[in-house]
Amino acid sequence: MFNATAIDDLARRLADLVPPGARAARDDLAANFRDALRAGLRRLDLVTREEFDVQRGVLLRTRQKVEALEARVDELEDKLGSAH
Repeated sequence: MFNATAIDDLARRLADLVPPGARAARDDLAANFRDALRAGLRRLDLVTREEFDVQRGVLLRTRQKVEALEARVDELEDKLGSAH
């Protein structure tokens, strides 16, 4: 679900921010950053782009049906109002 390359790149960037005195631990820090990022992203309630697009399509069709039903209800109410 997540772009592993982007996570690795971000972990490397974070490791590059480490002060010069701690450069020896840079690879370990990069690995820890990467693991922490992956763990954090797994805990989030995210969906894939494909799942999002499917739900967007469902919502669009539902909205169209609701609008059609609203128009039909208005039409029937007009007929009822003019019958009285």
